[in-house]
Amino acid sequence: MNDLTPTTGNGEGIRAAEEALFKEWRTHSPKMVTDGAADADLYAQSDIRILLVLKEVNDPGGGGWDLRKFIRDGGRSQTWNNVSRWVRGIRAMPRDLTWDELEPVSTDDRRDLLASIAAINLKKEPGGHTSVAAEIADAASLRGSLLRRQFSIYRPDLVICCGTAGWAVSALLDEPPAQWQRTTRGVRYCRTGEGAAVIDFSHPEARCPNPFIVYGLLDAVRELGISKRRH
Repeated sequence: MNDLTPTTGNGEGIRAAEEALFKEWRTHSPKMVTDGAADADLYAQSDIRILLVLKEVNDPGGGGWDLRKFIRDGGRSQTWNNVSRWVRGIRAMPRDLTWDELEPVSTDDRRDLLASIAAINLKKEPGGHTSVAAEIADAASLRGSLLRRQFSIYRPDLVICCGTAGWAVSALLDEPPAQWQRTTRGVRYCRTGEGAAVIDFSHPEARCPNPFIVYGLLDAVRELGISKRRH
């Protein structure tokens, strides 16, 4: 990968690469919200490395904090309950969990399930409850080089674009796909040059019943047949 930041692939290497990048990034965005692998060791050891791509954090006028710690502490139920259900369902594959198994999510569940994922925002400066599309597009374009370097740190197996696919592929991938493919249920996806699956999906807090959000994503992951790593 051209000018991208290398990583050793272990937790220590991931965290060191993140911190070096953020030191540079803060010269452009002093109030940035840092993000990435919630627990770098658990992420590195995951059987499937899961990376979420989001727009921005909801913290008008704020900033200067760490999304990684926020996720390790369990996050907000409104957004992170469904992400926890995704993780629970993906980690259980090939077993297909019932809704009774997926639905209950406590704060402790979120802490346990979310620790193994990574999550990055395309716009590191916080915004409001409703993102402004032009601002996200500008941030993804302006900081594209830094975003690609961050993406290269994680070597994900599965990338879930949470309402961000159009910006994410152009900002994060060296060679964006000429066209997206579709699963049999119509979920769009593409592959990175290293073979990771990139899924174009909705935000986990989308206004539709939770089972639709959860099983829609799990069905797509199952169909794509993402292989689990052996450690």
